Amino acid sequence: MPRKLTPIEFSIIKTHPEMGYNILKDIDFPYPLADIVLQHHERLDGSGYPKGIKGDEIIIESRILAVADVVEAIASHRPYRPAQGIDIALGEIEINKGILYDEKAVDACIRLFKEKGFNF
Repeated sequence: MPRKLTPIEFSIIKTHPEMGYNILKDIDFPYPLADIVLQHHERLDGSGYPKGIKGDEIIIESRILAVADVVEAIASHRPYRPAQGIDIALGEIEINKGILYDEKAVDACIRLFKEKGFNF
C-alpha cells in the first residue's frame, strides 16, 4: 500500500540528478546530456535541487525535461502514492507556469495533450 516518503527516503531520491550526471559526464555526446540530467529538478524560482539555481541559469533542455518529468510523475503510480492522473498533472504545471516551470515548455506540453491527443 502506498505511503508517504520519510525525510531520509526523500533525501535519497533527491540524489538521482547527481547520480545521473556522474554516469553521463565522461561520455562524449554532441549536446550537454549530463548537465541536462543534473539540472532537471531545478526550478525557475530557485527552489529546486541539487544546486538551487534559477531562471536562465537552468539550461533550456533541463527546463523542458523538468516539465515532462513532473507531468509523468504526477500522472503515474509511484510506490509512495497512487497515480493522480493527467488533469492534475497538467494543472500543476499550469498553475506554476513562469514560477517553477518554463512558460514555453508548459504551453507546449499542454498543447501536446489537449490539442494533439498525446497520452501515456
